[in-house]
Amino acid sequence: MKHDNASTVGWVQKAMSNDKIRRWILIAGLVGIALIFLSGFFSSGGEKPAEETPQESAATGEYTQQLEESLLEIIRAITGEEDAQVMVTLESSSRQVYAQEERKSAGNSEEQASDSTVRSQSTDDTETSYILVEDSDGSQKALSVTEISPEIRGVVVVCGKGSDAELQQNIINAVTTALQISSTRVCVVGRG
Repeated sequence: MKHDNASTVGWVQKAMSNDKIRRWILIAGLVGIALIFLSGFFSSGGEKPAEETPQESAATGEYTQQLEESLLEIIRAITGEEDAQVMVTLESSSRQVYAQEERKSAGNSEEQASDSTVRSQSTDDTETSYILVEDSDGSQKALSVTEISPEIRGVVVVCGKGSDAELQQNIINAVTTALQISSTRVCVVGRG
C-alpha cells in the first residue's frame, strides 16, 4: 500500500510540474466556476420572489378587511348576533401577472463531408421579455395584465352560539362556499 501512495504522490507532483496540465486544470476550474455563477441567472424556478412594497401590503390589508366584513355580515345573518368576530389569514400577498412577448427563431444548417455524409443541425431559440409601457413622467413599467388574489390560509369565527354543532356546521358551510376553501381551513368556536 505504501508503494501505491508513493506512486500517486509522484504522479501528482509530475502533473503539477507540467505547465500544460496545470493550464488545463486551471481552465476546467474557471469553467466550473463560470457555470455555477451562470446557473443563478438561468434557474428554472420561473418567478423570482419579489419584495412586498408598502402599496401591496396595504392592498392585501384592504382585501383581508373586505373579506372579514363580508363574512361577518353572513355570520350575523345566520346567528342573529351582532358581536360575532371573524379573522381571515392569507398565504401571501396578491400577485401581478405581466404581459410578455416571446420571440422564436429557428435555423437549420447542413454540412456535407467529403465521404458523401450529410450532417444537419437545427436550432430553436426562444426569448421572452416583458412588455413595457411609459408613464406620464417618462418612467417605464411592465404592463400588468391581471392581479391574482392571495390564497386564503384560514378563517376563524368566534360567536356566542358557536358551540352549537348545527349552527357551527351552517357557518362552516357558508364560509367554505363563499370563499371556495375546504372545511379544514375554517374554525368556528363559541365565546368563552
